[in-house]
Amino acid sequence: MALLLLVVMGVSGSGKSTVGSQLADKLGWKFYDGDDYHPDENKKKMAEGIPLNDQDRIPWLCHLHDILMRDHASGQNAILACSALKKMYRCILENGETGCHSVSGQLEEQKEPAPQKILFVHLAGSMDLIASRLGKRRGHFMPPALLQSQFDTLEPPSAPENFITINLEMPLSEIVSGIEEYVRSLY
Repeated sequence: MALLLLVVMGVSGSGKSTVGSQLADKLGWKFYDGDDYHPDENKKKMAEGIPLNDQDRIPWLCHLHDILMRDHASGQNAILACSALKKMYRCILENGETGCHSVSGQLEEQKEPAPQKILFVHLAGSMDLIASRLGKRRGHFMPPALLQSQFDTLEPPSAPENFITINLEMPLSEIVSGIEEYVRSLY
């Protein structure tokens, strides 16, 4: 079986952690929830209803990149639940911060795609559907009031990125089974 890293991505409330952990259980892979790696300052900002900016997210994304690359280097398949809302954020997850700098030193996504190490699984759904899910969630630092900022930030993956898009209108079991079938078809 070939080595594969998956990033289950989408806005807050799209089900990244639930889908990612269930998929990891079915496949027997390691699972990481990106929310567990946010520094306390980021969690505090979000809890206060303040959207994160690039400066808040980049060190966190670099840390997640390092975790994924450690598993890749050790031959371990892994799944990460991470919003990965912008193309630049996905570039950092795949290549690290230095792999996403331009000659001027500004952080930007590469013009030419790097060798694909990660399959991004975009959980896509309507604002109404996700807002209703967020309204039922308890004990999470991300308040429903920040959902609009998540949709405003979202840059859905597009070619040449390595991704699939999953419609959240389906039941959870079908979502997980559909991703599992796709992953198994890659081998």
